[in-house]
Amino acid sequence: MWQLASGVYLGWALGSNDASNVFGTAVAARMLRFWTAAILCSVFVVLGSYFGGAAGMHTYQELTRSGTNLNTAFLVGLASALTVTVMTWKRLPVSTSQAVVGALIAVGVWQGRVELGVLGKVVACWIGTPIGAMLIVILLYVILASLMNQANLNFFEFDSSVRYGLVISGCYGAYALGANNVANVTGAFVGEGMLTVEQACLVGGLSIALGIITFSRGVMLTVGQGLVKLDAFCAFLVVLSEAITVHLYAMVGVPVSTSQAVVGGVIGVGLIKGGRTVNRRVLRNILLAWISTPVVAFVVTLLFCWVAKVAGLI
Repeated sequence: MWQLASGVYLGWALGSNDASNVFGTAVAARMLRFWTAAILCSVFVVLGSYFGGAAGMHTYQELTRSGTNLNTAFLVGLASALTVTVMTWKRLPVSTSQAVVGALIAVGVWQGRVELGVLGKVVACWIGTPIGAMLIVILLYVILASLMNQANLNFFEFDSSVRYGLVISGCYGAYALGANNVANVTGAFVGEGMLTVEQACLVGGLSIALGIITFSRGVMLTVGQGLVKLDAFCAFLVVLSEAITVHLYAMVGVPVSTSQAVVGGVIGVGLIKGGRTVNRRVLRNILLAWISTPVVAFVVTLLFCWVAKVAGLI
């Protein structure tokens, strides 16, 4: 049972880096206080994990079919969590999915059992996530901006409508995040028979929620303020586009990153407003972090595997 500790740590790291991105733009736009956003996000992440998290559990298991045991599952979780923790300390939104896959590939390489077909599917979804969110936010902007103009709302009505929209879309995004990403946290332990699917979803969801509550503020502000300045309406559009994107992938059982979806949405808004509104230095750092995340997790996991072999654990 001690091996599950790395899964809990990974859930905490995921929450601190990924999960609160569904409310980051709302907090940056001063439409919600951080603690209100964090509590709402935590509640709906747990609900999404428990009621919708089973669909993605098998995807990462197929990457190293018959190649993991409880000890290697522990190493995957620990290496992934350490990688994401470092990126969080740097205030960079990265993909926990990429860290987990990088670690799983390392185990597969170590044991000679990498499933390239499943890997290709996952990588294609990584590429599609920010692009899809960017296209969705542009479409939403065209449609909803037109509807808002036709409604002829006064300032107070507009402000109230956007605030409610941020809360509802943020809760939806948190639910989708839990349903989509809980497999990253505890999926490996289901495959090894330590946990049932229901137990894994609950433990993973609670771990993610803990990360949101304790250590998510820095990355939240990087996305919401550092990349592009957002007004309240655009913040609402970014959250809604992220929620739709992540939910679509949850339905096909492929865990993806809310960080990538949010950044794609934010870039889409930046393009609508004019490319010069995007902070290119911050964008470059985020893209470099995305590229380095699976590589770092891969290398760290190989190192852990070597140490574990010397110690006689695998």
